[in-house]
This record gives sequence, C-alpha cells and structure tokens, in this order.
Amino acid sequence: MPYRSTEVLSPGPADKMPLHSVTLAYDERHLRRKMLHLENDDVVMLDLKQPVMLADGDLLVLEGGGYIRINAANEALYEVRARDGLHLIELAWHLGNRHLPVAIEEGRILIARDPVIHAMLEGLGATVSEVTEPFQPLRGAYYGGRHGHDHHGHGGHRHDHG
Repeated sequence: MPYRSTEVLSPGPADKMPLHSVTLAYDERHLRRKMLHLENDDVVMLDLKQPVMLADGDLLVLEGGGYIRINAANEALYEVRARDGLHLIELAWHLGNRHLPVAIEEGRILIARDPVIHAMLEGLGATVSEVTEPFQPLRGAYYGGRHGHDHHGHGGHRHDHG
C-alpha cells in the first residue's frame, strides 16, 4: 500500500529524520496531486489542497507518521557571471523582465539552458558556462511562504513591460 501525504513542511526542519527521499527536477516540483516514486521504489500519493512549489529539503508529512525528503535533481543549466556586482544586478533585471526562473547566488546566476537567452546574455557582456547541478530558483514576490504553498500568479490582472 502506498504512503500518503497531505502536508508539506517547508523548509523541512533539520531535526525531522526522513524515512525515504524522492529526487525531482525543478519543473517536476510544482505539484498538488501526484503519485511520486521514491528512491527505494516505494510510492507516496501526494494529495494537497493547493498546488505547491517544492524545494530541496522540504519534507512531505506522511499520514500515520514519518517524512519523505524532497531532493532537487541535477539539471543542465547555464551559470551566468558578470564583470562586477552592478553588472550582475543588470543581468538579473533582464532575466526577471522575461519572467525566467533564476537562482541568484553570490557572484552568479543559474538559469535553465536556452540558446536565445544565452545569446542575449553574451550580448550584454556576461560570461555564460554550461553546468550540471540542482536548480533551486527564487520563489518570487507572489510566493506565500506558508507550508510550501506557492501563490505565484498574476491574479488575472494585466501588466505591460513597456
């Protein structure tokens, strides 16, 4: 019989020891209801009230006790480096203006590989390299932050980027 989870602890507390884990790519971690295949070949039925954006280290709370840890999978990404701090901010602005998921770290930005964006960034003076590592983009300004629930969206309103 599969495990069942209707709750997410986000971020997962360090003192909670998971029974098992599941590794998912970034685009596989936006979920509400799905059967997930664990590392040990068991399955867990995730059945949440609202869609969530799961992050590396989040814990699915199992009915009857226990936890399943979410692991971010290694993905093919671009590492974007800038000349200096101001240039990095400018590059982040251009990526944000295109509503791209980005992971911003000290001295670099990670994005999904896209040849058009690669060319744009190089045209803006960035150094772009191919890397393979977990992708954990920022959740964005519309993220609610409660229990892993992702409230990102534009609520039906229009906005233009001039």
